[in-house]
Amino acid sequence: MLIREATAADWPHIWPFWHRIVAAGETYAWDPDTPEDVARDLWMNPAKHVLVAEDDTGTVVGSAYVTPNYGGPAARIANAGFMVDPDRAGRGTGRALAEHVLATARADGYRGMVFNAVVETNPAVGLWTSLGFTVLGTVPDAFDHPRHGPVGLHIMYRAL
Repeated sequence: MLIREATAADWPHIWPFWHRIVAAGETYAWDPDTPEDVARDLWMNPAKHVLVAEDDTGTVVGSAYVTPNYGGPAARIANAGFMVDPDRAGRGTGRALAEHVLATARADGYRGMVFNAVVETNPAVGLWTSLGFTVLGTVPDAFDHPRHGPVGLHIMYRAL
């Protein structure tokens, strides 16, 4: 698997799984009806360090970004987002992207990383805890999950 810097030409390959994941309404606190142009601006924003993961055939199978979570004197705490094509789940892409993003954030001078809204039923919670993230707190019943009803949103953190 190759993880590299994303380019504008990667967006048409990211959009299908980005749309599928967000439209499912199970893991991201973004509007499931987000139009493509808004989604592109959210994900490919120039303020973000955006990456893609390619399989051995050169197909984009996942993407991630790193960005400051706060501004000013707190700008050394990163935030990140991750998406893996659901058809490619369970093959290590998420872990590879996560490890790469953590190393990238460290190299970019961040001291820690925070996730502001991890849906507590998201299977990725196990990945994040295995990589050293801890749940700082949970906002109860903050997310209307389409199958589980109201569930909590974790705030997770890891020092870099």
